[in-house]
Amino acid sequence: MTSPQPVALVTGASSGIGAATARRLAAAGYLVYGAARRAERLEELRGDGVVPLVLDLLDEGSLTTAVKQIREDTGRLDVLVNNAGYGSFGAVEDVPLEEARRQFEVNLFGLARLVQLSLPMMRSHGTGTIINVSSVAGKVAGPLGGWYHATKFALEGFSDSLRQEVAPFGVRVVVVQPGAIKTEWGAHALDSARRASGDGDYAHRVEGLARGILNPAGVQRRASGPEVIARVIERAATSSRPRTRYALGHLAWVGLFGRRMLSDKLLDQVTGRIMG
Repeated sequence: MTSPQPVALVTGASSGIGAATARRLAAAGYLVYGAARRAERLEELRGDGVVPLVLDLLDEGSLTTAVKQIREDTGRLDVLVNNAGYGSFGAVEDVPLEEARRQFEVNLFGLARLVQLSLPMMRSHGTGTIINVSSVAGKVAGPLGGWYHATKFALEGFSDSLRQEVAPFGVRVVVVQPGAIKTEWGAHALDSARRASGDGDYAHRVEGLARGILNPAGVQRRASGPEVIARVIERAATSSRPRTRYALGHLAWVGLFGRRMLSDKLLDQVTGRIMG
């Protein structure tokens, strides 16, 4: 039996952008599955009409089971919001390749597998929207974020190809590029940078990062709330003709404008100042 309600799956729904998006889509009339690795962090979403769904992007069995549950429960999937991901920072020289590979597995390959599993339901109904949460960091790179930037640059290209492939089936692909957002992401990124490079030859760059883009009293204090991104995700999900990209949040347009207008060397200087 096919659900009369439109159905959405939101990954990374335990906090930040994912939690705000899950709540917003539920309020807009969607049957929302809010997915994350830790079940206990999803329970508070029940009161907002969100169905908690345990999902681990590193586990093929978890991915297939989650999509199978949605298919059996509802018979449809109208919106997939790929929001889950993390930023592991540190100098390229210092970050173990094992950690670099893990970041790709979470930020790109796990996401891509979820897309593969979800597309048959969307194609069978001739409609659907896949929303990939990238970052301004998918267009503008800075020091100590090489592996994180690599995953987001890759996600941008992946999304462009996917958009062209699935358009004939009525499926839309949208990229959302947040700037600085008030979530747990910044603290985790800074912790990882300190673990990888805080005591070595790049320690001065790590402390510059702490004073610059990841400074709680500076850029992060002025960062936009996750609801800003949740609103635009809802707009993209409910539109019959969404834009291919939405960039918003503190410093988003500044970064993208700089990427278009400045030479690499000049942008390096500007980014270096912003990042300390």
